[in-house]
Amino acid sequence: MKEVSTKLLVIGGGPGGYVAAIRAGQLGVPTVLVEGESLGGTCLNIGCIPSKALIHAAHAFDAARHQAHGSPLGIKVQEPSIDIAQTVRWKDGIVKRLTSGVGALLRKAGVQVHKGWAQIEDGKTVTVQPAEGEPVRVRCEHLLLATGSEPVELPMLPFGGAVVSSTGALSPESLPRRLVVVGAGYIGLELGMAYRKLGVEVAVVEAAERVLPGYDEELTQPVLDALEKSGVVLHLGCSVQGYDEEHGVRVRSVRADEFALPADRVLVAVGRKPRTTGFGLESLQLDMAGRYVAVDAQCRTSMRNVWAIGDITGDPMLAHRAMAQGEVVAEVIAGKHRRFEPMAIPAVCFTDPEVVVVGKTPGEARAAGLDCIAAAFPFAANGRAMTLEATGGFVRVVARRDNHLILGWQAVGQGVAELAAAFTQSIEMGARLEDVAGTIHAHPTLGEAVQEAALRALGHALHI
Repeated sequence: MKEVSTKLLVIGGGPGGYVAAIRAGQLGVPTVLVEGESLGGTCLNIGCIPSKALIHAAHAFDAARHQAHGSPLGIKVQEPSIDIAQTVRWKDGIVKRLTSGVGALLRKAGVQVHKGWAQIEDGKTVTVQPAEGEPVRVRCEHLLLATGSEPVELPMLPFGGAVVSSTGALSPESLPRRLVVVGAGYIGLELGMAYRKLGVEVAVVEAAERVLPGYDEELTQPVLDALEKSGVVLHLGCSVQGYDEEHGVRVRSVRADEFALPADRVLVAVGRKPRTTGFGLESLQLDMAGRYVAVDAQCRTSMRNVWAIGDITGDPMLAHRAMAQGEVVAEVIAGKHRRFEPMAIPAVCFTDPEVVVVGKTPGEARAAGLDCIAAAFPFAANGRAMTLEATGGFVRVVARRDNHLILGWQAVGQGVAELAAAFTQSIEMGARLEDVAGTIHAHPTLGEAVQEAALRALGHALHI
């Protein structure tokens, strides 16, 4: 068997793994990266990027449909149609450009990429089995686990045929007439709303009593309003019992009533689980934190020179968290002093309207025993939101009452994802309400709502 030696071996070419490898290469650390499928991992290939492409296409089609029925903007068009095969090809083109770019960046950094499936022999030895050809044994000084996560499969709704995960939902050969989405978390609602905009009849089944149960109710109310307005049918406080082509999805409500939802396709979006099996991880006998690999503030595991980042290390399962962890690991291995101790990690839900949460919500601040001010500014009073026909939603700030230190930001509305960086930066830099309130924000922009929220918390908002 051919053998390769390196200082750092990265298992997994997703956002965490490829960023770690690129940064290590930049710092002169000999690095090998192993990826069984495509560079970019779930995020670039079957997650973040393709879902946002499909969401954009659905939004554009929905806008055209509404203009065909009379637009206050004066736009007149004929009834539009969509070629979903072309939409998928366009989406795949974006994915290909990005994954090709990742490959080029890895080559530029001097990283050796081996395409194949890794099997761990011990903390310093991994066998890589390519799809074709002989296996390669890689010996390393440092082993970085960046294997990501995979969709949770329900025993009563196994994937296959009409039952799909988010992966299948992102590359439809055709659009179903009726789609049932199981799970009203961010993945289920992002894709459910996109399919509804594409003209599909959509029903959502959720065990909790409200949509986006991980977010506070005030923040999710505009999303609930949008779902109901668009015609998405919600079955909250309900559980699925199974599916068959003749009757559809069998559902049981909290009252123990059972009914069936007709469905040509079923999207199961009930969460993701860390990918910790199938590649010999158990042989390392690492300390675990529940189902996740336990790590410290430098992403070290319980075994010397074995590191772990991303979804296998716990929540939040977000690509940008994995990227930041990957950079930390590379720099520590290169001899730099780094720790992964962020003040806040932004979370964005790309529903329509979008939802952003950074830092503490008012409820979380109260639960932590903190005396805080919370103030919101509505987009109904924002000029830019009016010109975008997007006046629903608001920006909210949470700050300590005694010294006005900002602890959290939340926003719901069209385009608020682009405010996430400003929210996070203010918390990382220890900004106070006066810092944001005294910063000149461009007019007319949605960002003015950020300044106005801070002003309102101080008791002197200007435009409300």
